[in-house]
Amino acid sequence: MKNIIERINNILADPRLRWKVLFTFGIFFVFRVFAFLPSPAVDLARMKSLFAQNQFLSLLDIFSGGTLVNFSVMALGLSPYINASIIIQLLTSVLPKLEELTKEGEHGRAKLNQYTRFLTIPITLAQAVGIYVLLQNQKVISPLNFIQFISFIITMMAGTMILVWFGELISEFGIGNGISLLIFTGIVARIPIVFTQTALTVTPEFMINLILVAVLGIVVVSGVVFINEAVRKIPIYYAKRIKGNRIYQGATNFLPLKLNQTGMIPIIFAISFVLFPQLIGSFLSVVKNPAAASVGKFLTSVFNPSGFFYNFFYFILVVGFTFFYTMVVFNPDKISQEIQKHGGFIPGIRPGSATKEYLEKILYRLTVVGALFLGILAVLPALVSSITGVKNIVIGGAGILIVVSVVLETFKQLEAQMVMKSYDKFL
Repeated sequence: MKNIIERINNILADPRLRWKVLFTFGIFFVFRVFAFLPSPAVDLARMKSLFAQNQFLSLLDIFSGGTLVNFSVMALGLSPYINASIIIQLLTSVLPKLEELTKEGEHGRAKLNQYTRFLTIPITLAQAVGIYVLLQNQKVISPLNFIQFISFIITMMAGTMILVWFGELISEFGIGNGISLLIFTGIVARIPIVFTQTALTVTPEFMINLILVAVLGIVVVSGVVFINEAVRKIPIYYAKRIKGNRIYQGATNFLPLKLNQTGMIPIIFAISFVLFPQLIGSFLSVVKNPAAASVGKFLTSVFNPSGFFYNFFYFILVVGFTFFYTMVVFNPDKISQEIQKHGGFIPGIRPGSATKEYLEKILYRLTVVGALFLGILAVLPALVSSITGVKNIVIGGAGILIVVSVVLETFKQLEAQMVMKSYDKFL
């Protein structure tokens, strides 16, 4: 604790870092003001009741930073931008032109960010129309004429783009990744509300279960930190070589393979798929056609978030998407070719296909552990809630990953800034 306080004092003592921290908190303040600026024509009481029954909307609320439950002018939040980022990242492994941009350094990253922002606009438009139809079917929003409808859609799109701009301002002038920090702020801002709701239903037995949940939460956070930081270092030796008139000495390096290569992306994919039948069921259950209504009720009952089938299907999807996305972000064939091209080799392994097979074997073993951990983390809130009776679990699996990852990454960047400051003394 003393070490943490000392680090914070060192950060605040540096004028440049102090300005970055104050600028970041200033953006947080403006963001939270917008989060409580509601859009017109929405019944907030029915809105909150709908969110209590629909986990799909609760997931969107996480990525909106808590703005959707209040249906503020930034109601859609960062969900369209996150979806656009995932799509662009997947396309880089398919389209050669996008893959070339990833190798062009700062210019390539700027281009990819620009494409992500362009893609965010149609996704935001589609989500705004979808949210409007959903809320109108649930009698949460009153019918709008054409001009009011267009104004509603434009407001939702503008709110998302302003939020993306806030995130980029933090990334450029503040500390850490702005988009991740805004999501982190929204999750943390919901914790006092959930604690207040939980405190209203406290009994002696419930209090014991609540303590058990708190202890389990500490264990889970420790596990997330360990999995996020765990790295398998594969040694790579580079032989002495002659290029032109220059002789390059041999060197030793490491290829780091993280235990969790994918972060929270598999959970986002999986929960989107597993909640889609429930969303369709909620649409069909209010249809006047008896056959469609019965299908809707069947889907909502089978894919009940507290049911066995829902959580089992959720677990399988998380594990499957973890393997799929790991193969997308880490290609053993390309890595082995890059190592061979630069004159490197893994000790005891022949360059080329043997290196590729070795990397695949190590990657599969690491991914099995990471996938099982993510799967258990995804369904753990539902399991703990059913066992202890604590319904308002403060942060779900995706939320825990976001909070822990953002805190770790932000402190790493702050430490890097402090190291750069100490190097400046020698220049």
